[in-house]
Amino acid sequence: MKLRTLGYYFRQALLGLRRSGWLTVAAVATVSISLFLLGLFILIILNVNLIARAVESEVEAVVFLETETPRETLGQLEEALRRLPGVAEVRLVTKEEGLRQLSEHFGPQHDLLRALGGKNPLPDCFRVRTARPADVPLVAQAAAKLRYVEEVKYGQGLVERLLQVTRWLRVLGTAIIVLLAMAAVVLVAIAIRMTVFARRREIGIMKYVGATDWFIRWPFFLEGMLLGLIGAAVAGFCLYLSYAMLMARLRLSLAFLPLLSGSQEVWQLVGGLVVGGIALGSLGSLISVRRFLQV
Repeated sequence: MKLRTLGYYFRQALLGLRRSGWLTVAAVATVSISLFLLGLFILIILNVNLIARAVESEVEAVVFLETETPRETLGQLEEALRRLPGVAEVRLVTKEEGLRQLSEHFGPQHDLLRALGGKNPLPDCFRVRTARPADVPLVAQAAAKLRYVEEVKYGQGLVERLLQVTRWLRVLGTAIIVLLAMAAVVLVAIAIRMTVFARRREIGIMKYVGATDWFIRWPFFLEGMLLGLIGAAVAGFCLYLSYAMLMARLRLSLAFLPLLSGSQEVWQLVGGLVVGGIALGSLGSLISVRRFLQV
């Protein structure tokens, strides 16, 4: 394609945007709102996944040993636990350390050891974490069969429900994102179709005087790309500001929640929306012009 021809296409695209007037504004607004809602829901799903991963990472099995377990066997038990399939980390919590942690929890005003008659009733235990939270029940069952193990606790029932809820949240979130993306394509195509419909007579005249289909398509193609670019830029700017303001408030009231606060991830999403907007605009133009080329 010659540079002069490309310049002509761009001039016609800009002229078409100016001629369409309020239809251009309506198309840009449609693109902006569609992509803003899509980006907002993607951020919600990313944060839900982040919280779910943080909760899952805290899932662990606590292996309680018998009270009379010989201290010299603790190393062997720890090694046996490490060899279980799926185990990522094993940490020994001695009865002395357990009593100290319990005392810190109740505060210095409570002398637990004196209240217990000078005898520490707590057993030694191992805290076991797995590479995948779903492996916790299997590891707990295997650990319970080891010698000197009295009981294994991991929140049986609660862990299974937690994993099921997080799995359904991810599936539901992905499905909603796909539906919103499809709705955005349809809305953008309809908005651009209105601008093309207003110039259907112009397209017909160009066909009758012998213009090729691609000679007619290119200005509309570039026009759709510009509509998508402008709309996506507006959506990305509004999304970034809205999310930054929301995070500033949530950090004060919900500081304990692991939320996506890095600007890099948000800017990557904004860049994705801009690329998506350009693709939606160009695709919508091609779909809309196709019908009016059949003269």
